[in-house]
Amino acid sequence: MTNSSNSSQVAYFSMEIALDPSVPTYSGGLGVLAGDTLRAAADLGMSMVGVSLVHRKGYFHQTLDSEGNQGEEPAAWNPERMLEAMKPQVSVSIEGRQVKVRAWRFMVEGIEGNVVPVYLLDTALPENSPFDQTLTDDLYGGDSLSSLPGSGARHGRCGPPTQAGSQPHCKESHE
Repeated sequence: MTNSSNSSQVAYFSMEIALDPSVPTYSGGLGVLAGDTLRAAADLGMSMVGVSLVHRKGYFHQTLDSEGNQGEEPAAWNPERMLEAMKPQVSVSIEGRQVKVRAWRFMVEGIEGNVVPVYLLDTALPENSPFDQTLTDDLYGGDSLSSLPGSGARHGRCGPPTQAGSQPHCKESHE
């Protein structure tokens, strides 16, 4: 079944989307809300498309050692096994260099069979430098250099520091 024949389409962008437990592209509330929004759109037959990053290392699994200290392990997954690779690839300029980006498609199916495609952007391509291949790996990398969302701070897309002496506030990357 296809989406309704509305002439307009909504593009829903989110840094994390809870699509499926086996696709660890979310860490909590924002991702669950985004996933619920896309499922509701599919249920209603809305003409919508979702866009996020592939986050090959997922968020992370938390562990506790015998003394109660928290540890973290990547929740790595392989989109090649679960998603459909899309063509064409595009090239974007990041800090003066060209970085190739491809998209993977995940179909969110509604209760009546309507679907909302979600495209997860990925830089893990052999044409990219080893560093650029990892830009879309981590959901929230913890610094402004380790992930594409964090690169917003380097490009002036973040708000002013929230406190004197603090880093610019970039809600999308939890900085």
